[in-house]
Amino acid sequence: MKKWFSILLAAGLLAACSQETQDETQPETNEEPQEETAGEESAFPVTVTDATGEDITIEEQPDAIVSMIPSNTEIAFALGLDEEIVGVSDYDNYPEAALEVEKIGGLEFNVEKIISLQPDVVLAHDSNAGAAEGLQQIKDAGIPVVVIENATDFEQVYDTIEMIGQVTGTTDEAEQIVADMQAGFDEIAEKASAISEEDRKQVLVDVSGLPEVYVAGNNTFMQEMLDLINADNVAADQEGFVMLSEEEIVSRNPETVVLTYGEFVEDPIGQWMGHGGFSEVAAVQNEDLHVVPSDPVNRSGPRLVEGTQALAEAIYPDVFAE
Repeated sequence: MKKWFSILLAAGLLAACSQETQDETQPETNEEPQEETAGEESAFPVTVTDATGEDITIEEQPDAIVSMIPSNTEIAFALGLDEEIVGVSDYDNYPEAALEVEKIGGLEFNVEKIISLQPDVVLAHDSNAGAAEGLQQIKDAGIPVVVIENATDFEQVYDTIEMIGQVTGTTDEAEQIVADMQAGFDEIAEKASAISEEDRKQVLVDVSGLPEVYVAGNNTFMQEMLDLINADNVAADQEGFVMLSEEEIVSRNPETVVLTYGEFVEDPIGQWMGHGGFSEVAAVQNEDLHVVPSDPVNRSGPRLVEGTQALAEAIYPDVFAE
């Protein structure tokens, strides 16, 4: 697998967590903080159960937040926490404002740097689990660490957004983001309903490029996106991201090939078109290959709607192109 692809996946581009939203009908005096009025400082302290199974209590609404992966950062910015975000990972590239925030390292994060930023909470991720010692050092410094689970579908992304909203005192904003995403997906699904069974395309999503072609299989955001737009994933019988041999790709014979790594290599479509082993593939013969941006189709956050739209426009331009 290509180095950049390993980094993208390891950086935790897919993140989510299961946590229900809070009951908005409870009075401020309720002794169970997780059931207090959503979106108000009076909801604190808040206790959540993170991906490690640990109950984490946030005593007050955070004024300083460190995010350890890009997906958490995108969600935090979407929640309007621009001023509160004091540290992000080296991989964070969206929104543009994230580029100006102090960097805390990548998978090998800088514990001393994080502690020096004096955050009120650290938003970590399952991909940081291998660095449990570093996370424990942060906890030992008296800083709450909330570990977000890995997301494999849209519902888990909604749960992630709602949990981060709960932890940061922005539950109203989180609920609005989820509602907007659901509305966006519904609009795409409505357009896709015009695609008949005989017009459904057989699609392969290449996430790495030659010579070792890794594709998106089942239990990925791209599988859910293809289902939503009435397209068939030729690698749906595979789990997660898997490498397919040249022979397997030819035998699966996709009508359309989508490439999600165009920003990392030069002329990815030309590489596929010029690869002799793929000369019999229908997508190559019909020149039906397309590049879509990587992050919106991989990263668990509000831009998944944008990624689905881009995928739809590439595969069914007559139906989805605006």
